[in-house]
Amino acid sequence: MLSNPVPAMRIDVITLFPEILRGPLDASILGRAQRGGQAEIVLHQLRDYATDKHRTVDEKPYGGGPGMLLKCEPIFAAVEDVQQKAPRPGRVILLSPTGAKFDQAKARELAALDRVVFLCGHYEGVDERVREHLVEDEISIGDFILTNGALAALVVIDAVVRLLPNVVGNEASTQSESFSAGRPGLEGPQYTRPEEFRGWRVPEILLSGHHGHIEQWNNEQSRRVTEKLRPDLVAAAVPAAVRRSESDGYPKASANPA
Repeated sequence: MLSNPVPAMRIDVITLFPEILRGPLDASILGRAQRGGQAEIVLHQLRDYATDKHRTVDEKPYGGGPGMLLKCEPIFAAVEDVQQKAPRPGRVILLSPTGAKFDQAKARELAALDRVVFLCGHYEGVDERVREHLVEDEISIGDFILTNGALAALVVIDAVVRLLPNVVGNEASTQSESFSAGRPGLEGPQYTRPEEFRGWRVPEILLSGHHGHIEQWNNEQSRRVTEKLRPDLVAAAVPAAVRRSESDGYPKASANPA
């Protein structure tokens, strides 16, 4: 058997609930990526780094307040141990609702790294000293609260691993899908066989075989869907287009066109 020419990306996950991740990580594309050598995903139980007989990892916050916080000692011990055991250090990323919102651009940034270490928050969060002196990056998958960061880590891992070389069968699909660099908006409608179902037909242009017209139709449908469902993406794309035109030497767009 030929060895995989692409070095595996190593992903370490430190969590109180590794059992949440094992099933999904072994299935579908994530499982295939690990078996094929494109990714190595290692789970670590945070409680293994507690020093008391009860394996305590949380305490009440100073100053009062609801809930519990994850303690410094086991987190620092876990991250330092994981970093030392691996052949190369990884970027330490905290999954937390206070982090920067995760998007496709961030997924591509992480997919270019050799190694990352995901630290999964739980309870009311982590002692602030973890953020100040250990964490290098902080990610949120959205403006909502989960029971624990392992679920968020799974989402991020899936988005990242599918971008690694030779993971997705048709790698061109990752370049043209929603939120990709080539398509900043949403994908438009797509159809497959049969040509007619319950009186609903596939648009004739998709059956024409004229690739130029089909591409033009796809772009127009993408624009319409994005304007309808995600107008925020349209608003964000306009300043970017203006910046590109200015960098190419075109005059700055007038804020008050006549």
